[in-house]
Amino acid sequence: MSFPYILAIALALAMDAFAVSLSIGLSRPGIKPAQFLRMALTFGLFQTGMTLIGAFAGENLIKPIQSVDHWVAAALLTFVAVRMWYESSKPPHLRQGDPTRGAGLLVLAVATSLDALAVGLSLAALHTSLLYPAAVIGLVAFILTIAGVKLGPGIGRLVGRWAEILGGLILLAIAARILTTHLRG
Repeated sequence: MSFPYILAIALALAMDAFAVSLSIGLSRPGIKPAQFLRMALTFGLFQTGMTLIGAFAGENLIKPIQSVDHWVAAALLTFVAVRMWYESSKPPHLRQGDPTRGAGLLVLAVATSLDALAVGLSLAALHTSLLYPAAVIGLVAFILTIAGVKLGPGIGRLVGRWAEILGGLILLAIAARILTTHLRG
């Protein structure tokens, strides 16, 4: 499999991670390097891992998940969006949680990497090398996560206090795209 083809797949898979990190950058402009590196590493590892799990799981294990994976991803993203809106309604000194750690980060990592399961299955069906594409997929997710977090505050300065609401809308748009893509196909 050629590098341009693998890169195209990786970019497509990383768009959700980019959008989520952009929304976090919008709503939390003071994110420190350790925080966004933790998030980028988690997203990258989940993209890599889900690709490999999809490849190794085989069709028997993927079929039951395929029928609901889009609903799970959409529900997780909707939950995070609603939580962002709820937190945005509080004064800044009362806001809780760090979306770059703990359960919140794991929910986002799973939600943004479910499509990688299907890609892994597809790669296995092509009888192609799996480690190289999975590594590229993870690296691209890592890079685009950092880019999203870094771009978020600049966009946030443009939209002001509406940044967290915009971030939640981005997550809902991703959830809607996931559902419409899967329901059409």
